[in-house]
Amino acid sequence: MNIVDSCGWLEYFADGANADFFAPIIEKIEYVLVPSICILEVYKRVAQQRTEEDASLVVAYMQQAQVIPMDGSLALSAAQLGLKHKIPLADSIILATARAYDAIIWTQDADFKNIAKVKYQEKPKAKK
Repeated sequence: MNIVDSCGWLEYFADGANADFFAPIIEKIEYVLVPSICILEVYKRVAQQRTEEDASLVVAYMQQAQVIPMDGSLALSAAQLGLKHKIPLADSIILATARAYDAIIWTQDADFKNIAKVKYQEKPKAKK
């Protein structure tokens, strides 16, 4: 199974420079797990940058995958992994979900760069 980090969903739906990195995974939605925190992050960002209607359409696609809610066990695991890897809250939830379901994380977030079972693609530098 696969988990696409929130930045990967955003990159894919914005047709960004790394969209092709995420496309083969996202387009096989039956093999994707979506931590519920990703729905929050993606909806919020798309609604800020576009419209709430666009955000709803994006999230509707994401919800075709298996959405994984956070329970007490996952929360504790996320806290422990966050401390161990010194990563932010949302990233620790995504990592804990991946570990709980033996999934691969697909991301362009450097916080995941050196963590096992992560497929990392460097984010292109912004042009000045």
